[in-house]
Formats: sequence, structure tokens, C-alpha cells
Amino acid sequence: MARAMPAIEHKLNITEEEVPECIRLLAAKQGECSKTKQETIAQFRNYILERNDCQPHRNDDKYLEKFLRARYWKIENSYKLICNYYKFREENKSYYEKVRPLDLRHLGDENILTVTPYRDQLGHRILIYHFGLWRPNRVTVDDIFRATILLQELGSLEPISQIMGGVAIFDLKDLGLEHMLHLSPSVAQKMIALLVTSMPIRTAALHIVNQNWLFNAAFKIFKPFLNASMRERLFIHGSDMRSLHEHIYPEHLPKRYGGMHEDYSYTLWLDMLQHQCASSEIQKDMEQLGFIFD
Repeated sequence: MARAMPAIEHKLNITEEEVPECIRLLAAKQGECSKTKQETIAQFRNYILERNDCQPHRNDDKYLEKFLRARYWKIENSYKLICNYYKFREENKSYYEKVRPLDLRHLGDENILTVTPYRDQLGHRILIYHFGLWRPNRVTVDDIFRATILLQELGSLEPISQIMGGVAIFDLKDLGLEHMLHLSPSVAQKMIALLVTSMPIRTAALHIVNQNWLFNAAFKIFKPFLNASMRERLFIHGSDMRSLHEHIYPEHLPKRYGGMHEDYSYTLWLDMLQHQCASSEIQKDMEQLGFIFD
């Protein structure tokens, strides 16, 4: 008899109390120490102020901590990340300023991207792109970036995700020439910035599935922007889901990838924002970044 899947709730785990002991132990291996944490954050704050290459809109402990976690508590690396983050924001203001998350509902309706409401066996959320479903005449590249940033910013509020990072699946089934026309080096560079170099949440692995003959052309555009570390975390599976299952167990995947879950729309996260986050700390954090919820 098939085992019933537990009820799935779209909910952000934003409290430190929700971090399981096994992930706390991993955090310690990454350099996080409860005895020296406050001192390290203070050192990071002073490092930012002394060098003055970027002016974060916040410098409280909770905010700075996620940049330190993303770079294993190494101050110089965390400083480079926070500078990259604010440089990306400055160069792409239209992705943040006056963006209404609820206006991005059409990306969920088209099923172009989503983040799973559950985690994989290691604690990662899974960001899934269905690029073959993208219709460029209906959804702009910029809106895909806006939606990605919204999901990344929400994920970066979760201590579990700050410690573990996330994983991404690029599903290239039905990728066509109409998509390739919009895949410029500039677009590739921005995508890598969001997944690798410029957001306070790590991408632990990037999985390519269902690629066709166009993938080689697309990969040539992306490859120059992948550093050596990210190339080691890039896995190309084709249509062999058993290969994917070696990294993400089937009980943590949608049925379309040989898993056990239904597809959950991006719009369910927007519903969570609309109904559960009114006047909440989450909404306050997002509004400080420029998002509008009225």
C-alpha cells in the first residue's frame, strides 16, 4: 500500500528555534560558534564601515548574519558577497524598486518557476525552472528575474536555508529557438549572479534535466560565468531520473522527476505572502528592499 504524503504547507521557517539539531551541527562545522558569533558579527560590521565600498540598508546582527552564513563565517568572503549584492541591486534597480510581488502571479500560472514548500533529505529547498514552458511573448526575462529574486530574498530569511543553501533544477524539456533568442551573455551573467555570486543564500547544486540538442549552445553562453567551484556542483542528468535521485531522493521530488509530490505553483507562495504575512516581520523585511504589498 502506497504511503500517503504528509500535508504540505507553504510556510517560511524564519526562527532560529526551527533549525534542527543536525543542521546546527553542520553550522558549527561551517564556522558558526555560539560563543564567538556576536564578536564575529561585530567585526564584520566594522569591516564594512572601515572599507565603505557599499552602504547596506541595514547592519543589525540578524541581517549581517545571513551574509556570514552564506560564506562560512569568513569575513573577507562575506564582505565581497555583500558588496556584490548591493552592486547587483544598484545595477538592476527595476528588479526591486516598486515591484509588486502579487503582480508576478502570471509566472505561477505559466508554471515557469517555483520553489518547493518541502525540503530535500539534507534540508535544501528546491528551486525549479521549467524553461520549455516559458513563452517570451507573454512573460519577460525581467519578470523571471524579479520572481527569482523574490524567492531568493524570502529564502534568505530562513536560518535553515542560510546554513544549507538551496538546490536548483533547470528543466530544459521543450527548450526551443524562441527561448535561445532571449538568452544573451547579459542574461546568463545575471542568472549566475543570482544563483552563485550575489545573493546571501548559497546554491549547493545545480541540476540540468531533460536537455535537448540546444543545451550545448545555451551552455556555451553560461559557461564563462561559472567559477570552478560551481562547475563542480553542476550535474547534467538528461532524462535519467535515477541519476537525479542519487542527489535528491525521490520522496523529495515532484512526480514528473520520478518523485512523490504534486507540482506546487509559485502562486501558492504569493498567497502565503498575501494572507499570512500581512503586517508581519517578513513583509517588513521585504518592504525595506523595495517590494510593495498594498
